[in-house]
Amino acid sequence: MAVKIATVIAVGIPAVAVLLFEVVLNATSMFNHSNVAMPPWLDRLLRLVVVTPDMHRVHHSILRLETDSNFGFNLPWWDRVFGTYRAAPEAGHAGMTVGLPIFRNPRELRMDRLLTQPFRDDVAGAPLGG
Repeated sequence: MAVKIATVIAVGIPAVAVLLFEVVLNATSMFNHSNVAMPPWLDRLLRLVVVTPDMHRVHHSILRLETDSNFGFNLPWWDRVFGTYRAAPEAGHAGMTVGLPIFRNPRELRMDRLLTQPFRDDVAGAPLGG
């Protein structure tokens, strides 16, 4: 945050521009991390201008090839330009495995476990795959 603030001050970006940027950035991030279901034709159309939930979800796969793709959460063009775009996960969205193995345990979805994750040794450095 300090680096961001220093950059804004150094470059002289107007406060209203920063506010607008942050609102758009957070709105698009919330959108593509949601589980909104869209007809395939609409998803294909929206992918031309914004990262959709189905497009970004691939990035959360346990497969390294998929994890190393679809990094964007605002504009979809960067992944296409840099060759990191994947249209869909290998196993399809329904068959795709997401996240770290430790967090697939239903016990880890309890509120007390979720709130203590950053402070627990059994979570630190949890390996991908599983």
